[in-house]
Amino acid sequence: MTGRTDTAKRTIQASAEVLYRALTDPEVRLRWLPPAGMSARMERYDLRVGGGYRMVLTYDEPAADTGKSTADSDVVEATFVELVDGERVVEATEFESADPAFAGTMTMTWQLTPLVSGTEVSIAASGVPTGISPIDHATGMQSSLANLAAYVESA
Repeated sequence: MTGRTDTAKRTIQASAEVLYRALTDPEVRLRWLPPAGMSARMERYDLRVGGGYRMVLTYDEPAADTGKSTADSDVVEATFVELVDGERVVEATEFESADPAFAGTMTMTWQLTPLVSGTEVSIAASGVPTGISPIDHATGMQSSLANLAAYVESA
């Protein structure tokens, strides 16, 4: 783990309440969270502070040694640290990996800020493991935000 923090943000044409539901509903989350080139399944989900989830992200076309947990997947264990309805979701996440470059707890903070038109959704990932490329992480976070926008703006 490092002291590195990666961030991304996007203005989305939806209310903070709609976006909060998209962040916290496990079925909806599976539709938009996986970045391009990945799919996901939830193995466990408990929406409460101290609860959390176990999610498996699978690469559609894995390259050699793409996954952090297996050759073609990333397994994420997360604990909800803070849940503020319509405002913020904070998760402490850990990748299941034998590679120490992916070890440690990364904190993901999703902040919803209402604007005159839409809502700014910002993500701050702190304590990012050294094995996660800054460019790949930025690309993945922007992809997830684009997926989120497409999902809620078409609903």
